[in-house]
Amino acid sequence: MLKSILQIFLVLTFGFSTFFANEYREIKQISLKKDEQKKILVKYDKIEKLFKFRWTLYTNGGLVVFRSYDRIVAQNILYIREKNQSFKLELKSRGSDYYDVPYVLVKFKEFDYETNEALFEMFLSDKKMQVSLEYLEND
Repeated sequence: MLKSILQIFLVLTFGFSTFFANEYREIKQISLKKDEQKKILVKYDKIEKLFKFRWTLYTNGGLVVFRSYDRIVAQNILYIREKNQSFKLELKSRGSDYYDVPYVLVKFKEFDYETNEALFEMFLSDKKMQVSLEYLEND
């Protein structure tokens, strides 16, 4: 009896972990030098919006990141070994898809002191395949 309950528990645990691991349909690594801007064109329906971000200061383990999307400008301080390693950006207004809004998660992975570059991972969560991203070349 205990053995069968344990087997069911293990199957459910591994099944749910696989389910949650597939939340992101696209993962991209981005490396940026100080004040180098990354531009990403976000397309959905017949709308195009520009998402831009850059970092400007790395001190005491904190990376200051400036970002803009749809005329909204924000600043984050990201840390590698802290809870605030990342920021989340919703790509569409919530509307009728209140719980399944496509979003991008930008995570600060590491800082290379030799090249003075910050490495980010960018994850796209878009269960309904509503959004496409176009990574633009830097000027």
